Parts: sequence; C-alpha cells; structure tokens
Amino acid sequence: MSTPTLLTGRDPRDEWALLLLSAASGAADAFVFICVGQVFAGVMTGNLVLLGASAAGVGEHGVALRVINALVSYSFGVMCGAWMSERLRWPLPVMLLIEVALLAAAAVLWALDLITSDGDRLGLLVLIAVAMGIQGRIRATPTNYFTGTLTSLVSRMTLRSRNQGDGWVAG
Repeated sequence: MSTPTLLTGRDPRDEWALLLLSAASGAADAFVFICVGQVFAGVMTGNLVLLGASAAGVGEHGVALRVINALVSYSFGVMCGAWMSERLRWPLPVMLLIEVALLAAAAVLWALDLITSDGDRLGLLVLIAVAMGIQGRIRATPTNYFTGTLTSLVSRMTLRSRNQGDGWVAG
C-alpha cells in the first residue's frame, strides 16, 4: 500500500500549507457546528460523542441524522481523496483546489442566503464534510482517534489494500 500525500513541514511552504489547511478545517467545523446543525464536518470523533449523547437522550433533537450524514459524507470525501491521489495520481494542488471549490460553493450558498430548510442544511453539510474528507486523506495528519481510524480504513478499502488487522480495527 502506498502512503497518502504528505506535507513534510521541511519546506517553509509546507508549513504555511499545513497552517492554512488547519485553519480551513477549524473554520469549517466551527461554521458547521454553529450554523448548520451542531455536528462537525471533519471531526468524526466529536460526532460519535454527539451520537452517544443523543442515544442517551441528552443533546439536541435530530442530531443522529446529521451525524450519520457527516460520517457518510466524510467517508465519501476520503474515498475521493484516496482515488485521486493513488489511482489517478493527481498532484496535491489539484486535489486541494477541489477541496477549495467545495468549500467555496458552500460559502456562496450560505452567503446568498440560499440555505432555507433543514434539507438544505444537510446538503451544505455534505459539501463541507466531503471537502474535509478529501483534506483528511491527502493531508495525512488526522489528529482525532476515530477520525484517523475512519480515514485509514476507508482509504485502504477504496484502494483494495486491506491490512490483516483491519477487521479488528473496524470492529
């Protein structure tokens, strides 16, 4: 199995790129949590906590649907990132432009006040979570336990390069 595209941090441009990616990820998660539906677009570990709280009867009503939407959308973004980087061999700047395009589309929809219903909010969550999944795959530095595990498993499944312990890890 080949590894995801890495930004090494050795080149000052890599350091700036990592800083910008981290800022974009944090801003996207803050925006989604505050404005879209009290879930995260890129922090799947946090979403599992919210799902557990919902199952226990604590937290906001209807969060389970948004959490599942975020998990599936993020996973799809990871699949796309894995496919683009490993199968299509697209360069990192092209993949980052796709992420930027998805985030820009979400920003434009929000800025033009086109998000008027709960269904629209779920669609906006899809756009942003797919972008975060792409970033999680190509950046290759996830910092949250479940998010990193999900990113690795979905990448390996997409590329059909399973490890022996993947069934145990998935469980």
